[in-house]
Amino acid sequence: MTKLNLKSLKRRKSLLAQADHQLEYLSNGIFKSGELPTFKAKIEKDGFLPLKPKKLEIFQINLGYMCNQVCSHCHVDAGPDRQEIMTRETMQHCLDVIKESGAHTLDLTGGAPEMNPNFRWFVEEASKVGIDDIIVRSNLTIIKANKKYAELPDFFKKHGIHVVSSLPHWTKGKTDKQRGEGVFNASIEALKDLNKVGYGMQDSGLKLDLVYNPSGAFMPGNQASLEKDFKKALKDDFDIHFNNLLAITNLPISRFLDYLIASENYEDYMYNLVEAYNPIAVQNVMCRNTLSVSWDGWLYDCDFNQMLCMKIETEKNHIKDFDLEALQKRNIRIHQHCYGCTAGAGSSCGGTTT
Repeated sequence: MTKLNLKSLKRRKSLLAQADHQLEYLSNGIFKSGELPTFKAKIEKDGFLPLKPKKLEIFQINLGYMCNQVCSHCHVDAGPDRQEIMTRETMQHCLDVIKESGAHTLDLTGGAPEMNPNFRWFVEEASKVGIDDIIVRSNLTIIKANKKYAELPDFFKKHGIHVVSSLPHWTKGKTDKQRGEGVFNASIEALKDLNKVGYGMQDSGLKLDLVYNPSGAFMPGNQASLEKDFKKALKDDFDIHFNNLLAITNLPISRFLDYLIASENYEDYMYNLVEAYNPIAVQNVMCRNTLSVSWDGWLYDCDFNQMLCMKIETEKNHIKDFDLEALQKRNIRIHQHCYGCTAGAGSSCGGTTT
């Protein structure tokens, strides 16, 4: 499988590899001049400032930025050259906290979370702590990467894992353009492997969801319509089945921000997000019921804030110092990228929010 002709921003020593530079870029230009209102001003006008958390329901844990793919839109800036990996010690801190938190969902992400050497141990231990739903966000191609990952479908089935897999489109051209040559074919074969063990099949109880991210500087279409189209195309062309499609808006950070700037689409894209702002979506943004944990154990309001190094606003902001009471009282940190989660039907790691 041939990767895109890309390296991570960090490997390229791009200024956008630095979170403070991304935030500076998002703060200036059309926002500094007042052409567009800042996200803070927007939600303050609608009575949502400060933005406060609801009950903690979901732990989203990033097991590392290492990945076998280098996708053009990746907000994590993940890739084979990224060496940041969560240790077993930090994983144990996470397990200890999950037991006391009352959260019902554990959401494991990356990079490719399966590339963490302690991934299987962590899943096995997490399945013992009473979590209702363990999600693994898989890029699919990892299953076909080499023999040591070939048994992942059976491993997922054994532990009742909810698999959420990335597939930009039901066609080869659009998928490979975003994720690299050969990604589509490998993804189709991986989906067939998951179907073989029961994933996505009626009455199996093994849930397989797909994630759609737009391949360019535009927002996703209607999630229900996209799901219908995906299901028909994948069934007709490959006899592939899945449960739900999650349509996620690309946020203007990391490699997608780099793409927007390089293609001269940044201002138009931000105008589109701001004009599509939906106050109803603010009520259901994922940062209100989710806590994000980085590979090195720091706590963030969401996965996107993690990539911008915007730690939660409490003194105890590391997993080893977890304080649920303080977390529930905090204000959620916001910036211009938050428009991505509140545009149109809303967007979260679980798809649309309204």
